Amino acid sequence: MNEATPPNRCRIVLIAPSGVPAARIVAAFDGGDVASLILPENGMDEASFQAFAEQIVPAAQAAGVAVIIAGATRIAGRVQADGIHVAVSTAALAETIEHFQAKMMVGTGGAKTRDDALELGETRPDYNFCGRFGYDNKPEPHPRNLSLGAWWADMIQIPCIVMAGSDIASVEAVGATGAEFVALSSAVFADGTDPRTAVATANALLDETAPRFED
Repeated sequence: MNEATPPNRCRIVLIAPSGVPAARIVAAFDGGDVASLILPENGMDEASFQAFAEQIVPAAQAAGVAVIIAGATRIAGRVQADGIHVAVSTAALAETIEHFQAKMMVGTGGAKTRDDALELGETRPDYNFCGRFGYDNKPEPHPRNLSLGAWWADMIQIPCIVMAGSDIASVEAVGATGAEFVALSSAVFADGTDPRTAVATANALLDETAPRFED
């Protein structure tokens, strides 16, 4: 279960991979501190995705985990999610922020260069995600994600989420960038992995190695 006072260092964001049962996602919350959960559509039709989210959102929020729906603003409203994630053009992102940010968080990602990231940052999203859903298929984080995340965390006040690798130990490299959040997906939800143990291990590694933020 999550701590009443969040740790003052890089925190975990979970991303649900395709095909993972809702029960395994909910079980991860028992492993310790999790800041938020991103639920991508992962190829589901609208009705199936909404039903899936409805199984998870109340349990996540009860555990103190904010739920962010990716790519489906209507479903985000219906399931009373805490935020939405959109990977769109800068102009479309600005419109989405204007329409939704008073009601819920609006996060974005997809930038491959610093210039692209700065353009997104000018719209003032609630966070910038460095990485791509489903591409954490190597043990270590992608070097570009680490580089972009480190630069963003040093230069921009908007929080940054950096995608880790498939090895739970990769949270150390992300924490070292100074990013506020590390995203975990296959490292927690791969077949044969206990989500509770994975989250607990990730938190222990971050407790031991991640730099503390100034108050």
